[in-house]
Amino acid sequence: MPHEMQFYIDGAWVDPVVPHPFDVIDPSTEEAYARISLGSKADVDLAVAAARRAFETFSQTTKAERIALLKRILAAFQARYKDVAEAISREMGAPTKLAMGGQAGSGVGHISKMIEVLEAFEFEHLEGTTLIAKEPIGVVGMITPWHWPINQITCKVCPAIAAGCTMVLKPSEIAPMDAIIFAEIMHEAGVPKGVFNLVNGDGPGVGTALSEHPDIDMISFTGSSRAGVLIAKAAADTIKRVHQELGGKSANILLDDVDFDKAVATGVINCFSNSGQSCNAPTRMFVPAQVNETAMQVAKRAAESIKVGPPAAEGTQMGPVVSEVQFQKIQAMIQAGIDEGATLVTGGTGRPEGLNRGYYVRPTVFANVTPDMRIAKEEIFGPVLSLMTYNSEDEVVAEANNTVYGLASYIQSGDRARAQAMARKMRTGNVYINYPAGDNGAPFGGYKQSGNGREWGKWGLEEFLEIKGVVGYEVK
Repeated sequence: MPHEMQFYIDGAWVDPVVPHPFDVIDPSTEEAYARISLGSKADVDLAVAAARRAFETFSQTTKAERIALLKRILAAFQARYKDVAEAISREMGAPTKLAMGGQAGSGVGHISKMIEVLEAFEFEHLEGTTLIAKEPIGVVGMITPWHWPINQITCKVCPAIAAGCTMVLKPSEIAPMDAIIFAEIMHEAGVPKGVFNLVNGDGPGVGTALSEHPDIDMISFTGSSRAGVLIAKAAADTIKRVHQELGGKSANILLDDVDFDKAVATGVINCFSNSGQSCNAPTRMFVPAQVNETAMQVAKRAAESIKVGPPAAEGTQMGPVVSEVQFQKIQAMIQAGIDEGATLVTGGTGRPEGLNRGYYVRPTVFANVTPDMRIAKEEIFGPVLSLMTYNSEDEVVAEANNTVYGLASYIQSGDRARAQAMARKMRTGNVYINYPAGDNGAPFGGYKQSGNGREWGKWGLEEFLEIKGVVGYEVK
Protein backbone atom coordinates (compact mmCIF):
# COMPACT_ATOMS: atom_id res chain seq x y z
CA MET A 1 0.00 0.00 0.00
CA PRO A 2 1.81 3.14 -1.21
CA HIS A 3 0.07 5.61 1.10
CA GLU A 4 0.73 4.02 4.50
CA MET A 5 2.99 6.83 5.72
CA GLN A 6 0.85 9.61 4.27
CA PHE A 7 -2.39 11.45 5.01
CA TYR A 8 -5.19 12.33 2.61
CA ILE A 9 -5.75 16.09 2.75
CA ASP A 10 -7.45 18.40 0.25
CA GLY A 11 -7.82 15.70 -2.37
CA ALA A 12 -4.17 14.55 -2.35
CA TRP A 13 -1.84 12.23 -0.48
CA VAL A 14 0.59 14.31 1.54
CA ASP A 15 3.48 13.63 3.88
CA PRO A 16 3.11 14.39 7.61
CA VAL A 17 4.40 17.77 8.77
CA VAL A 18 6.61 15.83 11.18
CA PRO A 19 6.83 12.05 10.54
CA HIS A 20 6.15 9.86 13.56
CA PRO A 21 6.48 6.18 12.54
CA PHE A 22 4.13 3.76 14.27
CA ASP A 23 4.00 -0.03 13.83
CA VAL A 24 0.73 -1.78 13.01
CA ILE A 25 0.66 -5.13 14.79
CA ASP A 26 -0.91 -8.32 13.46
CA PRO A 27 -2.70 -9.64 16.58
CA SER A 28 -2.46 -13.23 15.39
CA THR A 29 1.36 -13.13 15.38
CA GLU A 30 2.16 -10.19 17.70
CA GLU A 31 4.46 -8.89 14.96
CA ALA A 32 4.44 -5.63 13.02
CA TYR A 33 3.31 -6.05 9.42
CA ALA A 34 2.93 -2.41 8.38
CA ARG A 35 3.95 1.06 9.47
CA ILE A 36 2.02 4.30 9.43
CA SER A 37 2.85 7.79 10.65
CA LEU A 38 1.00 9.38 13.53
CA GLY A 39 -0.13 12.90 12.89
CA SER A 40 0.02 16.09 14.96
CA LYS A 41 -1.89 19.31 15.51
CA ALA A 42 -0.13 20.77 12.48
CA ASP A 43 -1.56 18.03 10.24
CA VAL A 44 -5.01 18.51 11.77
CA ASP A 45 -4.83 22.25 11.09
CA LEU A 46 -4.11 21.59 7.41
CA ALA A 47 -6.94 19.08 7.12
CA VAL A 48 -9.46 21.29 8.92
CA ALA A 49 -8.54 24.27 6.76
CA ALA A 50 -9.12 22.15 3.64
CA ALA A 51 -12.47 20.96 4.97
CA ARG A 52 -13.50 24.50 5.88
CA ARG A 53 -12.72 25.75 2.35
CA ALA A 54 -14.58 22.84 0.78
CA PHE A 55 -17.64 23.39 2.95
CA GLU A 56 -18.39 26.68 1.24
CA THR A 57 -19.20 24.90 -2.03
CA PHE A 58 -20.07 21.35 -0.96
CA SER A 59 -22.75 22.58 1.45
CA GLN A 60 -24.51 24.14 -1.55
CA THR A 61 -24.62 21.01 -3.69
CA THR A 62 -27.99 19.55 -4.55
CA LYS A 63 -29.46 16.39 -3.13
CA ALA A 64 -29.20 14.81 -6.59
CA GLU A 65 -25.48 15.60 -6.73
CA ARG A 66 -24.88 14.01 -3.35
CA ILE A 67 -26.90 10.92 -4.27
CA ALA A 68 -24.77 10.54 -7.40
CA LEU A 69 -21.61 10.91 -5.31
CA LEU A 70 -22.73 8.25 -2.83
CA LYS A 71 -23.49 5.89 -5.72
CA ARG A 72 -19.95 6.39 -7.04
CA ILE A 73 -18.56 5.73 -3.55
CA LEU A 74 -20.59 2.52 -3.37
CA ALA A 75 -19.27 1.32 -6.73
CA ALA A 76 -15.69 2.15 -5.77
CA PHE A 77 -16.14 0.39 -2.42
CA GLN A 78 -17.49 -2.74 -4.08
CA ALA A 79 -14.47 -2.76 -6.42
CA ARG A 80 -12.14 -2.77 -3.38
CA TYR A 81 -14.32 -4.99 -1.19
CA LYS A 82 -11.82 -7.83 -0.88
CA ASP A 83 -8.99 -5.40 -0.06
CA VAL A 84 -11.06 -3.87 2.74
CA ALA A 85 -11.93 -7.29 4.17
CA GLU A 86 -8.34 -8.52 4.06
CA ALA A 87 -7.09 -5.36 5.77
CA ILE A 88 -9.64 -5.70 8.58
CA SER A 89 -8.79 -9.35 9.13
CA ARG A 90 -5.07 -8.59 9.32
CA GLU A 91 -5.21 -5.48 11.47
CA MET A 92 -7.75 -6.52 14.11
CA GLY A 93 -7.95 -10.31 13.82
CA ALA A 94 -11.42 -10.94 12.41
CA PRO A 95 -11.74 -14.44 10.92
CA THR A 96 -11.87 -14.40 7.11
CA LYS A 97 -15.56 -15.31 7.03
CA LEU A 98 -16.47 -12.48 9.41
CA ALA A 99 -14.21 -9.99 7.63
CA MET A 100 -15.69 -10.86 4.23
CA GLY A 101 -19.21 -10.91 5.63
CA GLY A 102 -20.29 -8.70 8.49
CA GLN A 103 -17.22 -6.49 8.70
CA ALA A 104 -16.69 -5.39 5.09
CA GLY A 105 -20.36 -6.00 4.34
CA SER A 106 -21.36 -3.35 6.85
CA GLY A 107 -19.73 -0.76 4.59
CA VAL A 108 -21.89 -1.74 1.64
CA GLY A 109 -24.91 -1.82 3.94
CA HIS A 110 -24.44 1.70 5.31
CA ILE A 111 -23.61 3.29 1.95
CA SER A 112 -26.60 1.61 0.29
CA LYS A 113 -28.98 2.56 3.12
CA MET A 114 -27.86 6.19 3.05
CA ILE A 115 -28.54 6.40 -0.69
CA GLU A 116 -32.04 5.07 -0.03
CA VAL A 117 -32.57 7.48 2.89
CA LEU A 118 -31.32 10.51 0.99
CA GLU A 119 -33.54 9.80 -2.01
CA ALA A 120 -36.61 10.12 0.23
CA PHE A 121 -35.35 12.82 2.60
CA GLU A 122 -36.84 16.32 2.59
CA PHE A 123 -34.55 19.12 3.74
CA GLU A 124 -37.22 21.84 3.71
CA HIS A 125 -40.90 22.21 4.53
CA LEU A 126 -43.35 24.96 5.44
CA GLU A 127 -45.09 25.24 8.80
CA GLY A 128 -47.57 28.02 8.35
CA THR A 129 -45.58 30.96 6.99
CA THR A 130 -42.26 29.71 8.37
CA LEU A 131 -39.79 27.70 6.35
CA ILE A 132 -38.13 24.90 8.32
CA ALA A 133 -34.79 24.13 6.69
CA LYS A 134 -32.35 21.38 7.64
CA GLU A 135 -28.82 22.40 6.73
CA PRO A 136 -25.37 20.78 7.10
CA ILE A 137 -23.77 21.48 10.46
CA GLY A 138 -20.35 22.22 8.96
CA VAL A 139 -16.95 20.60 9.38
CA VAL A 140 -17.06 17.33 11.29
CA GLY A 141 -14.23 15.63 13.15
CA MET A 142 -14.68 11.85 13.17
CA ILE A 143 -12.86 9.53 15.57
CA THR A 144 -13.50 5.86 14.85
CA PRO A 145 -12.57 2.61 16.66
CA TRP A 146 -10.78 -0.60 15.77
CA HIS A 147 -13.42 -3.25 16.56
CA TRP A 148 -15.84 -2.59 13.68
CA PRO A 149 -13.66 -0.19 11.73
CA ILE A 150 -15.30 0.19 8.31
CA ASN A 151 -18.75 -0.05 9.90
CA GLN A 152 -18.05 3.01 12.02
CA ILE A 153 -16.32 4.90 9.22
CA THR A 154 -19.18 4.46 6.75
CA CYS A 155 -21.97 5.10 9.27
CA LYS A 156 -20.37 8.50 9.96
CA VAL A 157 -18.96 9.50 6.57
CA CYS A 158 -22.05 8.60 4.53
CA PRO A 159 -24.61 10.67 6.44
CA ALA A 160 -22.13 13.55 6.58
CA ILE A 161 -21.81 13.41 2.78
CA ALA A 162 -25.60 13.15 2.47
CA ALA A 163 -26.06 16.22 4.67
CA GLY A 164 -23.51 18.31 2.77
CA CYS A 165 -20.86 18.35 5.50
CA THR A 166 -17.11 18.13 5.08
CA MET A 167 -14.94 16.08 7.41
CA VAL A 168 -11.63 15.00 8.91
CA LEU A 169 -11.39 11.34 9.87
CA LYS A 170 -9.05 9.94 12.50
CA PRO A 171 -9.33 6.15 12.49
CA SER A 172 -7.87 4.00 15.25
CA GLU A 173 -4.11 3.88 15.02
CA ILE A 174 -4.35 0.20 16.01
CA ALA A 175 -6.39 -0.69 12.91
CA PRO A 176 -5.76 2.04 10.33
CA MET A 177 -5.23 0.07 7.12
CA ASP A 178 -8.88 -0.25 6.07
CA ALA A 179 -9.25 3.53 6.52
CA ILE A 180 -6.34 4.18 4.15
CA ILE A 181 -8.05 1.98 1.57
CA PHE A 182 -11.29 3.86 2.21
CA ALA A 183 -9.53 7.15 1.49
CA GLU A 184 -8.35 5.65 -1.81
CA ILE A 185 -11.96 4.65 -2.49
CA MET A 186 -13.13 8.21 -1.84
CA HIS A 187 -10.49 9.56 -4.21
CA GLU A 188 -11.43 7.04 -6.90
CA ALA A 189 -15.11 8.01 -6.51
CA GLY A 190 -14.27 11.64 -7.26
CA VAL A 191 -15.14 13.15 -3.91
CA PRO A 192 -14.40 16.89 -4.28
CA LYS A 193 -11.11 17.91 -2.74
CA GLY A 194 -11.31 18.89 0.91
CA VAL A 195 -14.66 17.18 1.51
CA PHE A 196 -13.05 14.06 2.98
CA ASN A 197 -9.72 14.20 4.78
CA LEU A 198 -7.81 11.48 6.64
CA VAL A 199 -5.20 12.08 9.34
CA ASN A 200 -3.87 9.06 11.22
CA GLY A 201 -2.89 9.50 14.84
CA ASP A 202 -3.54 8.66 18.45
CA GLY A 203 -6.05 10.12 20.88
CA PRO A 204 -3.79 12.50 22.80
CA GLY A 205 -2.37 13.88 19.57
CA VAL A 206 -4.85 14.00 16.70
CA GLY A 207 -7.98 13.16 18.72
CA THR A 208 -7.50 16.03 21.13
CA ALA A 209 -6.55 18.44 18.34
CA LEU A 210 -9.77 17.63 16.50
CA SER A 211 -11.90 17.91 19.65
CA GLU A 212 -10.45 21.29 20.61
CA HIS A 213 -10.32 22.80 17.13
CA PRO A 214 -12.34 26.03 16.84
CA ASP A 215 -13.08 25.44 13.14
CA ILE A 216 -14.68 22.05 13.71
CA ASP A 217 -18.42 22.26 14.27
CA MET A 218 -19.08 18.70 15.43
CA ILE A 219 -17.20 15.73 16.83
CA SER A 220 -18.55 12.25 16.16
CA PHE A 221 -16.81 9.65 18.31
CA THR A 222 -17.14 5.92 18.83
CA GLY A 223 -15.09 4.28 21.56
CA SER A 224 -14.78 3.86 25.29
CA SER A 225 -16.75 5.88 27.80
CA ARG A 226 -13.46 6.96 29.38
CA ALA A 227 -12.27 8.50 26.11
CA GLY A 228 -15.72 9.97 25.52
CA VAL A 229 -15.46 12.00 28.71
CA LEU A 230 -12.08 13.39 27.64
CA ILE A 231 -13.40 14.30 24.20
CA ALA A 232 -16.45 16.05 25.63
CA LYS A 233 -14.26 18.08 27.97
CA ALA A 234 -11.87 19.01 25.15
CA ALA A 235 -14.80 20.09 22.97
CA ALA A 236 -16.55 22.12 25.66
CA ASP A 237 -14.61 25.37 25.22
CA THR A 238 -15.76 25.71 21.60
CA ILE A 239 -19.34 24.56 22.30
CA LYS A 240 -19.38 22.22 19.32
CA ARG A 241 -21.84 19.39 18.95
CA VAL A 242 -20.53 16.18 20.52
CA HIS A 243 -22.03 12.96 19.17
CA GLN A 244 -20.90 9.77 20.90
CA GLU A 245 -21.44 6.02 20.79
CA LEU A 246 -19.70 4.55 23.81
CA GLY A 247 -19.54 1.40 25.93
CA GLY A 248 -22.11 -1.20 26.89
CA LYS A 249 -22.91 -4.05 29.24
CA SER A 250 -25.92 -5.48 27.49
CA ALA A 251 -28.41 -7.81 29.16
CA ASN A 252 -29.83 -10.85 27.40
CA ILE A 253 -33.06 -11.87 29.17
CA LEU A 254 -34.32 -15.38 28.56
CA LEU A 255 -37.94 -15.66 29.69
CA ASP A 256 -39.32 -18.93 30.98
CA ASP A 257 -41.20 -19.80 27.79
CA VAL A 258 -38.24 -20.18 25.43
CA ASP A 259 -36.39 -23.18 24.07
CA PHE A 260 -33.46 -22.88 26.48
CA ASP A 261 -31.07 -25.07 24.51
CA LYS A 262 -31.47 -22.87 21.45
CA ALA A 263 -31.70 -19.52 23.27
CA VAL A 264 -28.66 -20.10 25.49
CA ALA A 265 -26.48 -21.49 22.69
CA THR A 266 -27.37 -18.62 20.35
CA GLY A 267 -26.71 -16.09 23.10
CA VAL A 268 -23.25 -17.56 23.72
CA ILE A 269 -22.35 -17.44 20.02
CA ASN A 270 -23.61 -13.85 19.73
CA CYS A 271 -21.64 -12.79 22.82
CA PHE A 272 -18.41 -14.27 21.46
CA SER A 273 -18.80 -13.00 17.89
CA ASN A 274 -15.94 -10.71 16.86
CA SER A 275 -14.01 -12.14 19.85
CA GLY A 276 -16.48 -10.40 22.15
CA GLN A 277 -15.30 -7.02 20.87
CA SER A 278 -18.66 -5.38 20.19
CA CYS A 279 -20.08 -2.57 22.27
CA ASN A 280 -23.57 -4.09 22.09
CA ALA A 281 -22.50 -7.69 22.81
CA PRO A 282 -25.01 -9.56 25.03
CA THR A 283 -22.54 -10.16 27.86
CA ARG A 284 -24.99 -10.61 30.78
CA MET A 285 -27.32 -13.56 30.25
CA PHE A 286 -30.28 -13.68 32.67
CA VAL A 287 -32.04 -17.04 33.08
CA PRO A 288 -34.79 -18.18 35.49
CA ALA A 289 -33.20 -19.56 38.66
CA GLN A 290 -34.81 -22.96 38.18
CA VAL A 291 -32.99 -23.57 34.88
CA ASN A 292 -29.58 -22.32 36.00
CA GLU A 293 -27.93 -25.77 35.86
CA THR A 294 -29.35 -26.46 32.40
CA ALA A 295 -28.17 -23.07 31.16
CA MET A 296 -24.68 -23.74 32.50
CA GLN A 297 -24.46 -27.05 30.65
CA VAL A 298 -25.73 -25.59 27.37
CA ALA A 299 -23.43 -22.55 27.62
CA LYS A 300 -20.45 -24.81 28.31
CA ARG A 301 -21.14 -26.92 25.21
CA ALA A 302 -21.68 -23.87 23.02
CA ALA A 303 -18.53 -22.09 24.19
CA GLU A 304 -16.39 -25.20 23.82
CA SER A 305 -17.68 -25.75 20.27
CA ILE A 306 -16.17 -22.45 19.09
CA LYS A 307 -13.01 -22.96 17.05
CA VAL A 308 -10.39 -20.37 18.02
CA GLY A 309 -7.46 -19.88 15.69
CA PRO A 310 -5.64 -17.78 13.10
CA PRO A 311 -8.05 -15.59 11.13
CA ALA A 312 -7.13 -17.10 7.76
CA ALA A 313 -7.25 -20.74 8.95
CA GLU A 314 -10.12 -22.81 7.59
CA GLY A 315 -12.97 -23.17 10.05
CA THR A 316 -11.82 -20.45 12.46
CA GLN A 317 -14.82 -18.94 14.21
CA MET A 318 -13.00 -16.67 16.66
CA GLY A 319 -9.69 -14.96 16.08
CA PRO A 320 -7.46 -13.07 18.51
CA VAL A 321 -8.39 -9.90 20.34
CA VAL A 322 -6.87 -6.78 18.88
CA SER A 323 -3.82 -6.00 21.01
CA GLU A 324 -1.66 -6.90 23.98
CA VAL A 325 -3.31 -4.16 26.02
CA GLN A 326 -6.71 -5.64 25.32
CA PHE A 327 -5.47 -9.18 25.97
CA GLN A 328 -4.06 -8.24 29.38
CA LYS A 329 -7.22 -6.36 30.35
CA ILE A 330 -9.38 -9.39 29.54
CA GLN A 331 -7.05 -11.73 31.43
CA ALA A 332 -7.30 -9.48 34.48
CA MET A 333 -11.10 -9.43 34.30
CA ILE A 334 -11.29 -13.23 34.01
CA GLN A 335 -9.06 -13.51 37.06
CA ALA A 336 -11.29 -11.02 38.89
CA GLY A 337 -14.30 -13.23 38.18
CA ILE A 338 -12.48 -16.21 39.66
CA ASP A 339 -11.25 -14.24 42.68
CA GLU A 340 -14.70 -12.81 43.43
CA GLY A 341 -16.29 -16.25 43.57
CA ALA A 342 -18.14 -16.69 40.29
CA THR A 343 -18.37 -20.27 39.01
CA LEU A 344 -15.99 -20.79 36.10
CA VAL A 345 -18.04 -22.95 33.73
CA THR A 346 -15.44 -23.07 30.95
CA GLY A 347 -12.46 -21.12 29.68
CA GLY A 348 -10.35 -19.12 32.10
CA THR A 349 -7.04 -17.31 31.92
CA GLY A 350 -4.33 -18.02 29.37
CA ARG A 351 -4.48 -18.88 25.69
CA PRO A 352 -6.49 -21.74 24.21
CA GLU A 353 -4.63 -25.02 23.89
CA GLY A 354 -2.23 -25.12 20.96
CA LEU A 355 -2.04 -21.35 20.54
CA ASN A 356 1.16 -20.11 22.13
CA ARG A 357 1.52 -16.85 20.23
CA GLY A 358 -1.02 -14.20 19.34
CA TYR A 359 -3.61 -12.44 21.46
CA TYR A 360 -5.96 -15.40 21.70
CA VAL A 361 -8.40 -15.63 24.60
CA ARG A 362 -10.22 -18.72 25.82
CA PRO A 363 -14.01 -18.43 25.33
CA THR A 364 -15.07 -18.03 28.95
CA VAL A 365 -18.38 -18.52 30.72
CA PHE A 366 -19.03 -17.66 34.35
CA ALA A 367 -22.16 -18.70 36.25
CA ASN A 368 -23.64 -17.66 39.59
CA VAL A 369 -22.52 -14.12 38.87
CA THR A 370 -23.90 -11.50 41.25
CA PRO A 371 -24.52 -7.82 40.45
CA ASP A 372 -21.69 -6.61 42.69
CA MET A 373 -18.98 -8.50 40.78
CA ARG A 374 -16.72 -6.63 38.37
CA ILE A 375 -17.56 -9.01 35.53
CA ALA A 376 -21.23 -8.04 35.98
CA LYS A 377 -20.59 -4.30 36.04
CA GLU A 378 -17.59 -3.48 33.83
CA GLU A 379 -17.31 -3.69 30.07
CA ILE A 380 -14.76 -6.43 29.37
CA PHE A 381 -14.72 -6.23 25.55
CA GLY A 382 -13.69 -9.83 25.16
CA PRO A 383 -15.22 -13.33 24.94
CA VAL A 384 -16.50 -13.48 28.52
CA LEU A 385 -20.13 -14.25 29.37
CA SER A 386 -21.74 -13.78 32.78
CA LEU A 387 -24.69 -16.08 33.57
CA MET A 388 -27.06 -14.53 36.13
CA THR A 389 -30.37 -15.74 37.56
CA TYR A 390 -33.70 -14.15 38.42
CA ASN A 391 -36.99 -15.09 40.07
CA SER A 392 -39.49 -12.63 38.57
CA GLU A 393 -39.90 -10.35 35.58
CA ASP A 394 -39.82 -7.24 37.73
CA GLU A 395 -36.56 -8.42 39.28
CA VAL A 396 -34.86 -9.13 35.95
CA VAL A 397 -35.92 -5.80 34.44
CA ALA A 398 -34.50 -3.98 37.46
CA GLU A 399 -31.22 -5.92 37.33
CA ALA A 400 -30.88 -5.56 33.55
CA ASN A 401 -31.28 -1.79 33.90
CA ASN A 402 -28.96 -1.65 36.93
CA THR A 403 -25.94 -0.46 34.98
CA VAL A 404 -24.34 2.84 34.04
CA TYR A 405 -24.65 1.76 30.41
CA GLY A 406 -27.70 1.74 28.17
CA LEU A 407 -26.71 0.74 24.67
CA ALA A 408 -28.61 -2.48 23.99
CA SER A 409 -30.68 -5.23 25.55
CA TYR A 410 -31.97 -8.56 24.28
CA ILE A 411 -35.20 -10.39 25.12
CA GLN A 412 -36.02 -13.98 24.20
CA SER A 413 -39.61 -15.20 24.58
CA GLY A 414 -42.08 -17.55 22.97
CA ASP A 415 -44.73 -14.86 23.42
CA ARG A 416 -43.94 -11.82 21.27
CA ALA A 417 -46.46 -9.63 23.07
CA ARG A 418 -44.77 -10.46 26.37
CA ALA A 419 -41.37 -9.52 24.91
CA GLN A 420 -42.78 -6.32 23.43
CA ALA A 421 -44.14 -5.26 26.81
CA MET A 422 -40.79 -5.91 28.48
CA ALA A 423 -38.95 -4.02 25.71
CA ARG A 424 -40.77 -0.83 26.73
CA LYS A 425 -39.27 -1.13 30.21
CA MET A 426 -35.65 -1.41 29.05
CA ARG A 427 -33.49 1.71 29.46
CA THR A 428 -31.46 1.09 26.32
CA GLY A 429 -31.21 2.65 22.90
CA ASN A 430 -31.85 -0.68 21.20
CA VAL A 431 -33.82 -3.75 22.19
CA TYR A 432 -33.49 -6.95 20.14
CA ILE A 433 -36.34 -9.46 20.35
CA ASN A 434 -35.65 -13.15 19.60
CA TYR A 435 -32.27 -12.66 17.92
CA PRO A 436 -33.53 -10.70 14.89
CA ALA A 437 -31.67 -9.94 11.68
CA GLY A 438 -29.83 -6.63 11.65
CA ASP A 439 -31.50 -3.45 10.41
CA ASN A 440 -29.30 -0.68 8.98
CA GLY A 441 -32.28 1.66 9.18
CA ALA A 442 -32.79 1.26 12.92
CA PRO A 443 -31.46 4.05 15.16
CA PHE A 444 -28.24 2.91 16.84
CA GLY A 445 -27.00 4.54 20.03
CA GLY A 446 -27.40 4.51 23.77
CA TYR A 447 -28.87 5.89 26.95
CA LYS A 448 -26.86 6.96 29.99
CA GLN A 449 -23.08 6.47 29.74
CA SER A 450 -23.42 4.63 26.43
CA GLY A 451 -23.47 7.98 24.68
CA ASN A 452 -25.76 10.47 23.02
CA GLY A 453 -27.22 10.86 19.57
CA ARG A 454 -28.00 8.14 17.06
CA GLU A 455 -26.38 6.58 14.01
CA TRP A 456 -27.65 4.56 11.01
CA GLY A 457 -30.31 5.43 8.47
CA LYS A 458 -32.28 8.66 8.64
CA TRP A 459 -31.46 8.95 12.34
CA GLY A 460 -27.78 9.20 11.50
CA LEU A 461 -28.42 11.79 8.81
CA GLU A 462 -30.37 14.00 11.21
CA GLU A 463 -27.34 14.19 13.54
CA PHE A 464 -25.33 16.08 10.92
CA LEU A 465 -27.97 18.75 10.32
CA GLU A 466 -28.81 22.10 11.89
CA ILE A 467 -32.41 23.35 11.91
CA LYS A 468 -33.14 26.84 10.62
CA GLY A 469 -36.49 28.60 10.88
CA VAL A 470 -37.10 31.34 8.29
CA VAL A 471 -39.99 33.29 9.76
CA GLY A 472 -42.17 35.22 7.33
CA TYR A 473 -40.88 33.14 4.42
CA GLU A 474 -44.35 33.27 2.92
CA VAL A 475 -47.27 35.60 3.50
CA LYS A 476 -50.75 34.18 3.53
